[in-house]
Amino acid sequence: MNKQLLIVRHAKSDWNDPSINDFNRPLNSRGSKDAPLIGEKLLKKSFKPDLVISSPAKRALNTCEIVCQKIGIEKSKIITNSNVYEASSKQLLKIINQIDNQYDKVALFGHNNGVTDLTVYLSDADIFNIPTSGMVLISFAFDDWEMIGKGTGEVVFYEYPKNLIEED
Repeated sequence: MNKQLLIVRHAKSDWNDPSINDFNRPLNSRGSKDAPLIGEKLLKKSFKPDLVISSPAKRALNTCEIVCQKIGIEKSKIITNSNVYEASSKQLLKIINQIDNQYDKVALFGHNNGVTDLTVYLSDADIFNIPTSGMVLISFAFDDWEMIGKGTGEVVFYEYPKNLIEED
């Protein structure tokens, strides 16, 4: 079966407390409102990943947990990978290439610039910046994650909260 990769940028984070380091920054109120929208859109599109990988940073993991709750995936099924935090597109690709082929649909929750750069690298998409809570589903005509590389994917959809709110 073809592989599908859902790339999600974490929801908007809170910068109000300068004593909190970057890794531990929580979602702000907008982020907490936007994250469920991602899950609702995935439900409408009938996309449910077989594997969920998230950065362990608080804002990314919180986004991931909210989305997973909406689409019926238990928290215990989320795999955190510390290499996703502050990863470049090259580092993210390395993670993707190592995914077990038993999984056909994978969701990856991470951070910019890595997630935008990865999206463009994999699909040649004309996306300048994936906004917070933005998501891109990329499909690959392979059944082996190791074969995924530059320009091998095709964007199935690209969504973000401002776009989702305008649709309703």
